[in-house]
Amino acid sequence: MDRINLENLANAIVLQAVKDYRIALKALKKNPKNKKQADEKHDIEEFFRSRWFETLTSVDGEMLIKKLQAEVA
Repeated sequence: MDRINLENLANAIVLQAVKDYRIALKALKKNPKNKKQADEKHDIEEFFRSRWFETLTSVDGEMLIKKLQAEVA
């Protein structure tokens, strides 16, 4: 796999996590007791704070979490 394909794959992984995080945040805003979405939110936050995330992108995971939370609030 060449460098461009790897970058595209890394970007797709990060973008999917962002989409999934937005969905979880919106679902929790409607129903804070939604355990499935609370678990999803937690798992994605762990991903955003992980070494793997740092390997995939130069985006600051904590900043991304705060921006997405502010966007949905």
